[in-house]
Amino acid sequence: MAKAGPAMAALPRSVVAPAGRHTASLIFLHGSGDTGQGARAWIKQLLNQDMAFQHIKVIYPTAPARPYTPMNGALSTVWFDRYKISNDCPEHTETIESMCHGLTDLINDEIKSGITKNRILVGGFSMGGGMAMHLAYRFHRDVAGVFALSSFLNKESAVYQALNRNEGDLPELFQCHGTADELIPYSWGEETNKMLKSLGVPASLHTFPNLDHELSRTEIEKLKTWIVEKLPIEVAKSNE
Repeated sequence: MAKAGPAMAALPRSVVAPAGRHTASLIFLHGSGDTGQGARAWIKQLLNQDMAFQHIKVIYPTAPARPYTPMNGALSTVWFDRYKISNDCPEHTETIESMCHGLTDLINDEIKSGITKNRILVGGFSMGGGMAMHLAYRFHRDVAGVFALSSFLNKESAVYQALNRNEGDLPELFQCHGTADELIPYSWGEETNKMLKSLGVPASLHTFPNLDHELSRTEIEKLKTWIVEKLPIEVAKSNE
């Protein structure tokens, strides 16, 4: 379990409330340089409406601004730093660990509101999907599932090291990647998927021909279907 670590200011968040009774939560982590509000607006533009559900609260947090090495140290809203955008270099473990603590606080907020961990999904786009894999497979293996859109893990990722020591069930991974992605090559996503499968993660990889480093309506519709499969509506129990 990730401890609620050193005090970190609560992450700003944009929230789409459920239309009915709140019985599950979804945490969507944006890509590097974006915001929660920006990710929400992007999906809304693709769907012509918010990604919304009868019973699921959708939370789009915003990463703190920090110096980002691939941008020559300029401030950017990123979940963690990278030495470079490559799958063949060390991970910036200190910033990843720090953000796992901050996002654990967000998960704990949902638990305090009455949502059990197995009714919480975590995922995101690009860096957000990578962050979600660290969060779930290292610290919160009892979440309902994980999704990663146009994302990857480094070849020597701490996620792989943690799963090497794993005994027990792991949350399912729903992964999507475009074959025309020029920032995060499809092969990086494919390699991540194969490695996680070899370590016991029940993982699917949905391929989108000609899709660059972006989201598509078809992809989000497919994701929505999977979300409802993992977080079905709970029938209210009778008092009789």
